[in-house]
Amino acid sequence: MKFSELWLREWVNPAISSEALSDQITMAGLEVDGVEPVAGAFHGVVVGEVVECGQHPNADKLRVTKVNVGGERLLDIVCGAPNCRLGLKVAVATVGAVLPGDFKIKAAKLRGEPSEGMLCSFSELGISEDHDGIIELSSDAPVGTDIRDFLKLDDSTIEISVTPNRADCLGIIGVARDVAVFYQMPLTEPDMSPVAATISDVLPIDVQATQACPRYLGRVVKGINVKAATPLWMREKLRRCGIRSIDPVVDITNFVLLELGQPMHAFDLNRIQGGIVVRMAQKDEALTLLDGTKTKLNDDTLVVADHEKALAMAGIFGGEHSGVNEETQDVLLECAFFNPLSITGRARRQGLHTDASHRYERGVDPALQHKAMARATALLLEICGGAAGPIIDVTSEKDLPKAATISLRREKLDRLIGHHVDDAQVTDILTRLGCNVEQKDGNWTAVAPSWRFDMQIEEDLVEEVARVYGYNNIPDVPVKANLEMTKHREADLSLKRIKNLLVDRGFQEAITYSFVDPKIQNLLHPGEEALILPSPISVEMSAMRLSLWTGLLTSAVYNQNRQQNRVRIFESGLRFVPDTQANLGIRQDVMLSAVITGNKNEEHWDLARQSVDYYDLKGDLEAILELTGKLDDIQFKTETNPALHPGQSAAIYLRGERIGFIGVVHPELERKLDLNGRTVVFELLWNKVADRVLPDAKAISRFPANRRDIAVVVAENVPAEDILVECKKVGANQVVGVNLFDVYRGKGVAEGYKSLAISLVLQDTARTLEEEEIAATVAKCVEALKQRFQASLRD
Repeated sequence: MKFSELWLREWVNPAISSEALSDQITMAGLEVDGVEPVAGAFHGVVVGEVVECGQHPNADKLRVTKVNVGGERLLDIVCGAPNCRLGLKVAVATVGAVLPGDFKIKAAKLRGEPSEGMLCSFSELGISEDHDGIIELSSDAPVGTDIRDFLKLDDSTIEISVTPNRADCLGIIGVARDVAVFYQMPLTEPDMSPVAATISDVLPIDVQATQACPRYLGRVVKGINVKAATPLWMREKLRRCGIRSIDPVVDITNFVLLELGQPMHAFDLNRIQGGIVVRMAQKDEALTLLDGTKTKLNDDTLVVADHEKALAMAGIFGGEHSGVNEETQDVLLECAFFNPLSITGRARRQGLHTDASHRYERGVDPALQHKAMARATALLLEICGGAAGPIIDVTSEKDLPKAATISLRREKLDRLIGHHVDDAQVTDILTRLGCNVEQKDGNWTAVAPSWRFDMQIEEDLVEEVARVYGYNNIPDVPVKANLEMTKHREADLSLKRIKNLLVDRGFQEAITYSFVDPKIQNLLHPGEEALILPSPISVEMSAMRLSLWTGLLTSAVYNQNRQQNRVRIFESGLRFVPDTQANLGIRQDVMLSAVITGNKNEEHWDLARQSVDYYDLKGDLEAILELTGKLDDIQFKTETNPALHPGQSAAIYLRGERIGFIGVVHPELERKLDLNGRTVVFELLWNKVADRVLPDAKAISRFPANRRDIAVVVAENVPAEDILVECKKVGANQVVGVNLFDVYRGKGVAEGYKSLAISLVLQDTARTLEEEEIAATVAKCVEALKQRFQASLRD
């Protein structure tokens, strides 16, 4: 939020510098992002009055003027602005004045006519980019007054970051309240007393959705002049808040929004048929917004309608049909309280973010509407004239939010702050914050003010006491505690150790969002149920991830699009799987996942350029599993995964339980995700491997090892790993090593079959094996393979 320092000081004016004020606002929890002067550095510019204005004899687009600046004589000034005219009060840079950019004003002749100064535009004074004409001051501007004093240009704009819980500070009044609390000063509020009705005109208002709109105020104002000029003081306040002046009606509603934090809207009364109806939209109901955008509404969108059609998205954006225009003479002023839940997400769904929706989503003071209506009515009558009818108030008291009643215990206060604040001081702080406070037996009961939606629990009051007491006033005391050494199991494998391993192998760690694009996730996990967020940041971040692949693959595409020809990234984090048996219906598993794509190696003169393949990532995965001590218990089995290539992927099993997948991304998925080239991924359940197998020492046998090689022919669909596992199992007492060293297909091997060359290493720790024993063990292995896999020895 951006506002004028002088506007804030109209409400509360502590005797401190601008810098000190900004520091205090930051310490109050409203971080100041920037402070800038509202105008450029200049001097020598005063209020003047054009007393003569005629055509320049030698130039069609110039005028020769005589200007009264309060001196002994009139000044001759040549001006080219189209709005220069007799009687106009203007900003005059006299001879000797210095304008922004060190531009010095000197007496000169322009096309033969003397000019003793310059009539200035806003842009020439560094106030705004408006250079369409010279500044037009009000008729009561005193001639000769320094323009900096008249326009109050010795001012700064302060921009603050307002956290979502402090919606009360989205108006000058909220920031002023906080400053007043810190400096123990009263607020100086502008006159917001009720404006009496002078006509009896009303409009029927029917609020059908009372939970979404507990309070709706309307007021008919007739006979206004919408072509009246918005006063310069108001235009300047709006400009310093970053708001462009449009017309007096819109300017007034914007002014009230900035001052009080209460959004308002004005309808053209003559375009409302029958009356106002506040209801939920019909599915696909059409509405053309004020900016001309045509939209279709969902049935959960609150609208303000008449008896025929929707007129506005309630609390978000007005409609074009009922908007105020140059012909408008009668208006209906709207001031309402909309439930934040009825507004949240509706603007984003339409690609909108308005000042009104920003405030309503966070919560507007439900007790503010009558004040805001009075303020807007008074300003409208003052600037545009007209006559106001009575306020039409439709309120559902039972649906209005109730102020929270919170108990605060002394023990909790002291423990959380770590410092004792006197009882009287605590009571005073809570009272200054607007709470109704009762103290009894060293404890407090406080009723939160209507504008503080964030005060709900005891910890909120503790935070407020600490904030107002001053964090800098809480002494720094080292924490003292009795520490106990936590038990550490030798079997615990640190995830950090795995991360270091992957980094050593050329990977980089990525951290992606837990909420992902449901469209991309459905490509990876078709048919799987995901948790959908009711109020997402955006449509592309509306589903909780079922795996880490969604974020990692999106990141891989991002890197490829930026000319990264070798991507090796990994991530560890939670996945969120709907599960009725889990706590709150969501199972959260810690996953470890990695993606590689592009070149296998960094570019090097001695290495051929080669793309990554399945076995590259499998090697990285096996290095991880080796650290866990469970590699010997791991099996890679053929199993379908819709995200992976059916012929280049495998499920990862640990002692019969599936713990993950590894494989090449499915070609169709590569195309849909715009991946460039082969991409390989793996993912496994971290908690299944985090408990490592402790290494134990085994004595090296003193007796010789014997190697025997066999070649067996099996069907193509028989995994080589199953052959190796079977040999280990059958020769468990003597076979100490089994290795696949060749695979052959071709002449001598029938089609649909393959020849696997296997080495068997046999050894005993107590004696030397005899040849007969070795032959018997090898034969036993061959027979087992024959029985289970219909394998045969190759000739």
